[in-house]
Amino acid sequence: MQQVLILGGGKSSTFLIDYLADTCSSKNRFLTLADLDEKAASQKLRNRANTEAVNLDIQNDTSRKSMISKADVVISMLPAFMHPIVAKDCLELEKHFFSASYESGEMKAMKEEIESKGLFFLNECGLDPGIDHMSAMKIIHEAKEKGEKITSFKSFCGGLLAPESETNPWKYKFTWNPRNVVLAGQGTSRYIEKGDLKFVPYHQLFKRLETVQFLGLGDFDGYPNRDSLSYRKVYGLEEIPTMLRGTLRRAGYCKAWDIFIQLGMTDDSFDMEMPEGSSLRQFLNAFLPYNDTLSVEEKLTELIPELDFPTFEKIQWLGFFSDRKLPKTKGSPAQLLQAILEIDWALEPEDRDMIVMQHQFEIEGEYGKKLLTSSLVCFGEDSTYTAMAKTVGLPLAIAVDLFLERKISLKGLYVPVVPEIYLPILEKLESYGIKFRESESPLN
Repeated sequence: MQQVLILGGGKSSTFLIDYLADTCSSKNRFLTLADLDEKAASQKLRNRANTEAVNLDIQNDTSRKSMISKADVVISMLPAFMHPIVAKDCLELEKHFFSASYESGEMKAMKEEIESKGLFFLNECGLDPGIDHMSAMKIIHEAKEKGEKITSFKSFCGGLLAPESETNPWKYKFTWNPRNVVLAGQGTSRYIEKGDLKFVPYHQLFKRLETVQFLGLGDFDGYPNRDSLSYRKVYGLEEIPTMLRGTLRRAGYCKAWDIFIQLGMTDDSFDMEMPEGSSLRQFLNAFLPYNDTLSVEEKLTELIPELDFPTFEKIQWLGFFSDRKLPKTKGSPAQLLQAILEIDWALEPEDRDMIVMQHQFEIEGEYGKKLLTSSLVCFGEDSTYTAMAKTVGLPLAIAVDLFLERKISLKGLYVPVVPEIYLPILEKLESYGIKFRESESPLN
C-alpha cells in the first residue's frame, strides 16, 4: 500500500486533500494528514477509507522524522520557510518530496544529493508558481517547435474576489495568507524591458503599474514580482529582451495601498506599543507629522498630495478616521495593520473568490509579429472551496497521483517546466474547468 503524507491542512489544502483522499480506496493508498489542529484535519478527511489525521509538531524532530519515515511521498503545505526542514528529512530518509512553493536556495543546494539518491523533488507546482509555469512553457515549446522567436513575455496573476463579492471599496478580501499580502513586494523587484534592466525599490513598486484587461471583468493593476530575471533561464529564454512577471489587483487598489507604504505602516522591522484602548485614528496619526491645528485628515492630505477621493474613501472605509479601537496594540506596524485588515477583509461564508492569470507573448515568425494572449479565469465555490485552494492544490495533487502511478518517471530536483510533468497536469486541470483561452492579433 502506497503511503502518502500531507503536512499542513490549511486553507490552500482543501482540494489537494479531497483529490488524494478520494484515490485511497481505488488505488490502494493510505493518506495521513498531519496538522497542528488534528480535529480540523480529521473533519477535512470526512472518515474516508484509508485515511487518518494526526497531530503535527513540526519542531519535534523525533516525531516529524518518524512520520516521514513511514511515507513514500511527502507533500509539504506548511509555510514556505519550513519546507527546507521537511526536505532535509526526506533526503535523509530517502522519501520523495512535493510542494507548491518557490524553490529556495536551500532546496537547490540539495540538488546533487537528490539526484544521487534517485529521488524526485518537485516544487513550484501550485498556482503562481505552478500553473503559470506549465501554461507558459506549453506556449514557449510550441513556438520553438514552429521556429518562432519570442521577443517579449509578460505574465500576471492575482487572487481576488468574484465580482458579486466585491462588496467594499478596495474590491479585495483575504483569499490566502494575510501576512504575505501585507508584506507583498518588500525588497527590490527586477525585470527587463526591451533590453533595459529595471530595478524597482519597494517604495516605488505600487506606482509602477501596468493595466491588464480581462474580457467581461474590466481593468486590473499589475505590479512587478520580486524577481522576473531568473525566469529567463527557467523558461529557456535567456536572450529575451522583455521579461516581466507581476501580481494583479483591482484598478485603484495599488494607489491606496501605496499610502500605507509611504507612511511606514507595512514596516515589519520594528515593534511599536500603542496605549491600550488606542483607536485606528491614533494609529494612523502616529505616522503623521505633529501639528496642533490640522486634523488627521488634513495632515494626511498635506503629506501625500496625490491623495484623491477614491483613495481617501478606501482608507476611510477601513475606519482610520474613526475612534474604532485597535484590535492589537503591540507588534510591528505591519502586524497591527494586518490585525485590522483581518477583520475588514475576512471572507464571508457566501463569498466567492476568483483567480485571474494572463500571459502576453510577442512572437516573431515568417508571417511577421503577433501578440498572443492566454488568459485564465477561475471562480471559487464558497469561502472554503475557493479558487485559490483549487488552483494551488489540484496541480500538486495531480502531480503526486501521476508520480505514484509511474506516469512521471523523472528523478532529481524539478519545477514543472518539462513536458512530461506539465502536459498531463494541464490536460487533467481542464476537466476541472481550469482552462486557458488564447487570442492572437497582429503587431506592426
